[in-house]
Amino acid sequence: MLNQFSRTQLLFGKEAMERLYNARVAVFGVGGVGGYTVEALARSGIGTLDLIDDDKVCLTNLNRQILATHKTVGKYKVDVAEERIHDINPDAVVNTYKTFYMPDTADQFDFSQYDYVVDAIDTVKGKLELVMQAQATGTPIISCMGAGNKLDASALEVADIYDTSVCPLARVMRAELRKRGVKHLKVVYSKEPALTPIDDMTISCRTHCICPPDTARKCTQRRQVPGSNAFVPAAAGLIIAGEVVRDIANGEPQKK
Repeated sequence: MLNQFSRTQLLFGKEAMERLYNARVAVFGVGGVGGYTVEALARSGIGTLDLIDDDKVCLTNLNRQILATHKTVGKYKVDVAEERIHDINPDAVVNTYKTFYMPDTADQFDFSQYDYVVDAIDTVKGKLELVMQAQATGTPIISCMGAGNKLDASALEVADIYDTSVCPLARVMRAELRKRGVKHLKVVYSKEPALTPIDDMTISCRTHCICPPDTARKCTQRRQVPGSNAFVPAAAGLIIAGEVVRDIANGEPQKK
């Protein structure tokens, strides 16, 4: 029967679409990268999505985040994402968590429930905890490395963390994961050298923070506010979604 996923089924087949419908995917971080991942997963027929992010939409998100519009400024990103997903697929199950994922909040999540985990958060401690939790339950995970301060979306690629180079975040992750005995991690990263943002305090969030009220982590608390654009984070998010959809549709990687 013809339905909204018929064009996708022409490529994957009926059995694969059933696997996508029965899948539960957790996306940690629904900002510049994760927002586009969620968009593509919803449009691909993933049946259940868990969205984890405690941030609210800020005016400065409009240049790159699919969830950010003038109407959504000040709203929680996971709430905006849930509404958007249901506009795309009313049958999707969406679980939202206004949580900043770190080791001290990790016990709120049972990774054994997930068929796939997407790491689209910024902090190294949080990313490492996601990897270790996924490894403990044998849950497939894909992690995004640095997407800020870059201009070449075509430089993004999928690789194992130990095959990466240039990216400073990937370098830190390699060292820390090696200490923890992690042998493999699928990542999306770029070999493009990061640019240095223009030092213009008149437009810097460091001195002119306009985060919505009650935002837990203000821009003024950050060591650096990276430059960003509409295409590199979006491309990274869509590449991640493509990996998740293909892996689930093809039945690999399967949970151990």
